Amino acid sequence: MSKNPNLTLTGPDLAALLCSRVCHDVISPVGAINNGLELLDEGGADSDAMDLIRTSALNASVRLKFARLAFGASGSVGASIDTGEAERAAKDFAAAEKKTEVTWNGPRAIVAKNRVKLLLNLFLVAYSSIPRGGSLEVTLENPEFDAKFKIVAKGKLMRLPAKFVEITSGQVEEAIDAHSIQPYYTVLLAEECGMELGHSATGEEIIFTAESVIV
Repeated sequence: MSKNPNLTLTGPDLAALLCSRVCHDVISPVGAINNGLELLDEGGADSDAMDLIRTSALNASVRLKFARLAFGASGSVGASIDTGEAERAAKDFAAAEKKTEVTWNGPRAIVAKNRVKLLLNLFLVAYSSIPRGGSLEVTLENPEFDAKFKIVAKGKLMRLPAKFVEITSGQVEEAIDAHSIQPYYTVLLAEECGMELGHSATGEEIIFTAESVIV
């Protein structure tokens, strides 16, 4: 499997941009928690303030748990992860925003850490392809060995994420930043796992795949 020429970030730059991405994802619900506390301090409607705090705290917790698996070390070097944890993280992530339904098919298995991280990052890419919500069907085949992951996205205003397409099969025209670091990291994980990424689109669905390369 040849090295993707678009993967040029240094380790420190990669780490910094991933940190920026995680901070971007959690700053909104954390800010909402602060707003709810300010409402309580000002003697606002207690029930409304508490609802805001509860909802925002759940959203922040879900996003952090997802980020821990998708971007973090998630254990020692060389560790494996239960795909059941990935399923729970993906479903909780979607449920927190209440706009996308997730179905998950395939055997539950203990899989190499980077493969699980790849699966969750491919999930994020697919999630971004249906910004108005819809459905995601995740299928795992033979995850422990010659793995194949497939995610089918359906929804209104579907679109292939432009930066993901650029990084996987084209020329990157602009520098990688905090907004494009996630698809970049997805491609990097695929390289590390020896898996090949694919994507296709019709008027009814967008399909994302990651498949082990047999040498």
